[in-house]
Amino acid sequence: MKKITKRVFLILFLSSALFSLNAEIRMPAIFGDNMVLQQQSEAAVWGWAKVNTTVRVTTSWDRKSYSAKSDGQGYWKLKVKTPSAGYTPYTITISDGKAVSLNNILIGEVWVCSGQSNMEMPMKGFGNQPIEGGPEAISTSRNPGIRCFTMKKASKSAPQDDGEGAWEVAGPETTPNFTATGYYFGRLLNQALDVPVGLIHTSWGGSRIEAWMTPSSIKSVIPDVQIPATDADIKSQNGSPSVLYNGMLHPIVGYGIRGAIWYQGESNRGEPDRYVELFDRMVREWRTIWEVGEFPFYYCQIAPYNYGSGLNSGFIREAQAKGMKTTPNTGMAVLMDSDSPGCIHPPKKKQAGERLALWALAKTYGMDKIHYRSPEVQSVTMEGRVAVLTMDIPSSPGLTTYGKEVLQFQVAGDDKRFHPAKAAVAGNRIFVFSPNVEKPTAVRYCFNDTEATEIFTVEGNLPLSSFRTDNW
Repeated sequence: MKKITKRVFLILFLSSALFSLNAEIRMPAIFGDNMVLQQQSEAAVWGWAKVNTTVRVTTSWDRKSYSAKSDGQGYWKLKVKTPSAGYTPYTITISDGKAVSLNNILIGEVWVCSGQSNMEMPMKGFGNQPIEGGPEAISTSRNPGIRCFTMKKASKSAPQDDGEGAWEVAGPETTPNFTATGYYFGRLLNQALDVPVGLIHTSWGGSRIEAWMTPSSIKSVIPDVQIPATDADIKSQNGSPSVLYNGMLHPIVGYGIRGAIWYQGESNRGEPDRYVELFDRMVREWRTIWEVGEFPFYYCQIAPYNYGSGLNSGFIREAQAKGMKTTPNTGMAVLMDSDSPGCIHPPKKKQAGERLALWALAKTYGMDKIHYRSPEVQSVTMEGRVAVLTMDIPSSPGLTTYGKEVLQFQVAGDDKRFHPAKAAVAGNRIFVFSPNVEKPTAVRYCFNDTEATEIFTVEGNLPLSSFRTDNW
């Protein structure tokens, strides 16, 4: 029996060794037909080939050849120089003696789209939860200049070299499965810049931010955090620390990108103070390991929703707003007018995607004359019984309530008891008054789970977020 066992082992070992010596080029899923490469960059390309052999990569746009030597596992990596964006399809050929070709490649702008269910939500919607305007957008979506790679869900205890997915070209046959927030983001970039846009979609509904972080970045905030050692130790497929980073982000880290968009926070709403730190560490760590510079990171503030219990979600929205101050090169899209208090997945994904795109167009692509961000409180002064809030936008054209009464302000005095207040808007200032508060010391606006904003910028029609002036 022992001789048979040894013989079987020897056969398997030799077969494996022979396979390695004769293995053909294998590329990670992120590299495939229809992909988009980041324009005017040194784009990383990697894969597996015969062990200890020279791999040659030839790019059809300039007919240049690049080479690298595979290691003892067959892994190789190199960088290719990409031209300016355009709609001419190209080919990349990879060979270690036997060639593999990647076809119909475009050069353009590439963005990672990540988060939880509001990023995952597809253009076709979820069960009983449609996308507003989805059918019309899908029917007119045929566009070779918009392409999406969707990473298959994978929860892992160790970083994965590869995942599952494929690049798809936008059209009525494919767009229904695209991330809705990502699609509307990419569509506006494509229209405004007239360049191809590649979306790398990697998200999982209900996921916590810790799941998308490396062990080192989590431990810098939570030193005693328990990281799953094996797949059997994973207690939450979409919430345990590092499991989605390992399974769904690590396989694409290093792929040439311009930046990332993020829609997450609902699952962390009970820990607003910690979220500020976790978000900052996650973004900084992604930038470090990606090795393409301090890329822009734009994100959605969670929308009003009736959670029914737990900490008031105004606190997590406040924490998210702090991200713009603690983490450089970030911007937040406010969704306080999502009009979906009874559904955690607002149907207005066009608003979400396009507001993220406004940030990118203004701050990343230099269109700084467009109105791209919601206003924030610049200063608060107390004039007798009236609190005067000045917002950080010009007084003209300023703010508007569209003629509607403002109902969601509250003020408090030194007793810290909040009372409903009246408000009037003039230019970039808001005047708040309550007959029950003689000397106001604090103001809150929409600082609860469900209330929608009533105040918008005249230029850009962007909503004012919930806020508080106290730290009680």
